[in-house]
Amino acid sequence: MAKKIPMACSECHRILEDDLEQCNAHPEAHCTSDWQGYVVILDPSRSEIATKLGIERAGNYALKVNVR
Repeated sequence: MAKKIPMACSECHRILEDDLEQCNAHPEAHCTSDWQGYVVILDPSRSEIATKLGIERAGNYALKVNVR
């Protein structure tokens, strides 16, 4: 049985929980399973990666989200 690829929000790049198909923070944004890279942000205020990516909330994020 194939495992379902989680969706990522095209606006904030947040990787959504398995049962979600729409981002709670950006309900109007397109969500897709076509994404690459994976970064986990635990404390955005202390993370250089979070600062460079513009991430303000802890969570799992895709580095690249492909929207067609």
